[in-house]
Amino acid sequence: MSAKFEKFFKHFIDYGGYKNILTGFRNTLLIAVCGLLIGIFIGTVVACIQLAGKRNKAVKAFSLIGDVYIAVFRGTPIIVQLLIFHYIIFASVNIDGLAEAVLVFGLNSGAYVAEIMRGGISSVDAGQLEAGRTLGLSYLTTMIKVVFPQAVKNVIPTLGNELIALVKDTSVAGYVATMDLNAAFTAIAGATYDFMVPYLMLALVYFVIVVILTVIIRLIERRLRKSEKR
Repeated sequence: MSAKFEKFFKHFIDYGGYKNILTGFRNTLLIAVCGLLIGIFIGTVVACIQLAGKRNKAVKAFSLIGDVYIAVFRGTPIIVQLLIFHYIIFASVNIDGLAEAVLVFGLNSGAYVAEIMRGGISSVDAGQLEAGRTLGLSYLTTMIKVVFPQAVKNVIPTLGNELIALVKDTSVAGYVATMDLNAAFTAIAGATYDFMVPYLMLALVYFVIVVILTVIIRLIERRLRKSEKR
C-alpha cells in the first residue's frame, strides 16, 4: 500500500502531476460557478415567462417553449448533452472545450434553476404582487423590486445544493477535452498504472470541496435567518 502512495506522490511532485490537478481544480470550480450563474439567469427568465404565461395569453407560446427546454435538459444526462454539443452542434466550430463545458452546464443548470425559481416566486404571498400593482408599479417592476428579493431568500439553500451537484457533475467534462479534476487524476492513474490511489485521492478532493461549500451555504442561511429576525 505504501509503495502505491509513494508512486502516486512521486508522479504528483517529480513529474508535474500537481500542475494538471491545479488546472483541473480551477476548471472544475470555473465550470460549476459560471454554469450556475448562467443557469440562474436563464432559469429566472424561464420561470418568469412561465408564471406570466398563466396571466397573459400572448406569453403562453413562450411559456410552452420554456416547458420543452426544461423537459429536454432535465430528461437527458449531462454527459449526453455534452457529447451532442461537442460532436454535433459545435462539430464544425472551433470552440474551446472549457467554454463548451461552461455553456452546456449553464443550459443544464438553467432547467433545474427554472423550477427552483418558479417554486421560490410562487412561495411569495400573492398579495405582495397585487399590492405592488395597486401602487401603480408595472408587473416587471413589482417582480424585480418586491417579489424577487423575497424569492431569492427562499431559494438560496436550494441553489447551494445545485452548485454542489454541478461540482460533482463536472467529472464528465473531460469528455470534451477539458482538464477537470477527474481528467487530471485519471492522467496520473494512466501514467503510474495504478488506479486505486489516484481515485481515492480524487474522491477525497471532491469530498473536501463539497464539505467547504456546505459550510459556506449554511453560514449564508444562518445570516439570512438573523436578518429576517431583525
